[in-house]
Amino acid sequence: QVQLVESGGGLVQPGGSLRLSCAASGRIFSINTMGWYRQAPGNERELVATITTGGSTNYVDSVRGRFTISRDNAKNTLYLHMNSLKPEDTAVYYCKLFWAVMARQYVYWGQGTQVTVFS
Repeated sequence: QVQLVESGGGLVQPGGSLRLSCAASGRIFSINTMGWYRQAPGNERELVATITTGGSTNYVDSVRGRFTISRDNAKNTLYLHMNSLKPEDTAVYYCKLFWAVMARQYVYWGQGTQVTVFS
């Protein structure tokens, strides 16, 4: 069974920074993609950024240049460095791990961590 545990959320003023972490454990396929998603009240969950095992990244336009996604494959840990935070970044941030083997998809989610940006 795969488990994802996020940490690092909190309260921050506009312009501030936070770093989120997501530790994955269990039987994890060596080639996978990890990502951060977020959901604000009344909104659907949206992609923030993803990163493959090989280090290829993808960002939603609203965070590109402010957020950096990274991972430590040896530790199965995902990070999100968030700079220049804005009130509209306020949301619950979720970690996602997924891979596909033999046409079967495996998708796992963390429990979420709250990020609140307020002035």
